[in-house]
Amino acid sequence: MPNAKVLEQKKATVAELVEKINNASAGVLVDYKGISVADDTKLRRQLREAGVEYAVVKNTLLRFAFDYTGLKDLDPHLSGSTAIAISSDPVAAAKILSEYSAKSRGAFGIKGGFVDGKVIDEEGVKALASLPSKEVLLAQVLGGLNAPITGFVSVLNGNIRGLAAALKAIADKKSEEAA
Repeated sequence: MPNAKVLEQKKATVAELVEKINNASAGVLVDYKGISVADDTKLRRQLREAGVEYAVVKNTLLRFAFDYTGLKDLDPHLSGSTAIAISSDPVAAAKILSEYSAKSRGAFGIKGGFVDGKVIDEEGVKALASLPSKEVLLAQVLGGLNAPITGFVSVLNGNIRGLAAALKAIADKKSEEAA
């Protein structure tokens, strides 16, 4: 049985994990075996630049944290070497880790994850990774909202242009009749 000091440290670690998971929009569990130190350093730098928190955590501590946060369905993924990437951006961690997993040819695998408190499997993480970034999605939505307005303005301009052409034709005809 662990001594009281070790037990308190583990409880503090679980409490910290619970807080991070509850405050995150998304998280991804990965199997990091077979990754070199140089590759791990590059991956961690890339994740840090994207605002993703990445850490290797004992499966038992993650299991307790998932039990407290209602993500018990992730428990079956907690075997072997496990790291977790937590982010406030729902797409960032999934995108970076999926790209890295594809490059690593089996040495680095995605186990599963969660988005807004809902558990997703490996395929769900890959689907999430295929989504465009938040900025691109916002631009697409704004473009979609802007298209009908642009069309409406074009129609109004066309009517005004037609009216101006008709008035000019009438004016030309009147001036020819007067001459």
